[in-house]
Amino acid sequence: MSSNFPAHFARQHDSHLKHLKLKHLKLKHLKLKGLQPKMIDAYARAIRHLGGYFDYRIDDLSEAQLTEYFSDLIGAHSWSAVKLDLYGLKFFTVHVLKKPWAMPHLIKPPKCQRLPDIVTVDEAQRLFSATRVLSYRVLYFTLYSLGLRLGEGLALKVSDIDATRMRVQVRDAKGNRDRFVPLAPATLTVLRRFWQTHRHPELLFPNRHGGLKGAVQATSPLDRGGVQKTLRQVAADCGLKKRSPRTACATAMTKGNPCGTRLI
Repeated sequence: MSSNFPAHFARQHDSHLKHLKLKHLKLKHLKLKGLQPKMIDAYARAIRHLGGYFDYRIDDLSEAQLTEYFSDLIGAHSWSAVKLDLYGLKFFTVHVLKKPWAMPHLIKPPKCQRLPDIVTVDEAQRLFSATRVLSYRVLYFTLYSLGLRLGEGLALKVSDIDATRMRVQVRDAKGNRDRFVPLAPATLTVLRRFWQTHRHPELLFPNRHGGLKGAVQATSPLDRGGVQKTLRQVAADCGLKKRSPRTACATAMTKGNPCGTRLI
């Protein structure tokens, strides 16, 4: 990719990416001070954006130039995207250019805390019923019942389900932390029946690139993009208009109603 850039920028960009990856590999489980592969991609993307904005000369940017850049960025992107560009620039400055980070107060994102849109039990039932693909239907039910993020649900393994203690171990969750979540009997029953359809020795939600018969030999979980696309379509078909994109990931699950869920 960097071959399309001017030589001086390509060298800096490659150095930035190489430095990130090398430091990333020094720690087990591909962790670098909490950085995940997606974060590495985000930081590298931030540097490419900066390069395009400043004619690929970013080794000596002034505070006025950066103020102009981030002012334009704020006008067209979310604060989350702006912060990623800022952190990518900081990493580039400190670790690639070997310069001190002298602008700690360049950007101060507003502090806000919004309550998520929670899918009700009736809405969840409609969503599950409208999902035709079994693997997606069980995944959505699992996310909803256990209160998991999409990536956490896709990464679940058979060994993470503790039927004796009635709990599920969520590994490498947000902040690189493991945690346990309660496992309701209804969810355990659904997962056991679903596992019988593919019998994969490790993955709870193996991909179906090889069809149902080939799922037992899958080496990766369900495709994240396909899961998200299907969820958006099903939610739209059901008339669910939540502001939050994580419509299927609500909260914990306990006993007590037709689908065994209760929002808390």
